[in-house]
Amino acid sequence: MLMKEYRICMPLTVEEYRIGQLYMITKHSHEQSGGGDGVEVIRNEPETHPKYGSGQVTEKRIYLSSKLPSWMKKFVPMIFYITEKAWNFYPYTITG
Repeated sequence: MLMKEYRICMPLTVEEYRIGQLYMITKHSHEQSGGGDGVEVIRNEPETHPKYGSGQVTEKRIYLSSKLPSWMKKFVPMIFYITEKAWNFYPYTITG
């Protein structure tokens, strides 16, 4: 089997790419918010991991009440959300 690797030079440093990645995640969360639903950031703090180094820890609540089908709204509470915890130690990301 023949494997070829292509590299594309980008006009960004790794740090600039990391900042852009965090910005786009924040922008997407903001676009999904509105009308009582959306994303609420509970915790967003810098943290240092012994193995991965410095990074960012974020905990979000994603409200989904208006996105549920009408038949399911009868079975779940009016305030329905999912909690997401993310540890972003670029290039390593852990989501739980």
